[in-house]
Amino acid sequence: MDIFASPNEPAVKQLLSESGLPIEDITAQHLHHFFGCGSGPELEGVIGLELFGEAALLRSLAVTASRRDSGLGSRLVAHAEGHAQEQGVQSLFLLTTTAEKFFLRRGYSRIPRDEAPAAIKSTSEFSGICPVSSAFMVKYL
Repeated sequence: MDIFASPNEPAVKQLLSESGLPIEDITAQHLHHFFGCGSGPELEGVIGLELFGEAALLRSLAVTASRRDSGLGSRLVAHAEGHAQEQGVQSLFLLTTTAEKFFLRRGYSRIPRDEAPAAIKSTSEFSGICPVSSAFMVKYL
């Protein structure tokens, strides 16, 4: 299954909602660094990046229930990491309430929230959407 850039906004929001992830700050502009996959009209997986020079926020990883545990999430993460590297990103940050073990297995480490760069702290995910109890993680590319 191919991974493609800029999936359509309604499909992204539907999959994120079905997965219990926030959609209130997703705009068409965000989708320039979002990636999706699916066969047919349905979006089966999505992941996004917010780029800030050498730092980026990895966000909105969701896979349909029928495709979980198929390796699709790992493929999406690897694709987003590759895109981030191509854009000159050196530090990839994320927030999660449910997937800390998934990201630990992929080389991410938990760090204190106060170590976040200012650009990451200014994102809506960091500053309000994700709860303070979320795991804050980083991977150095």
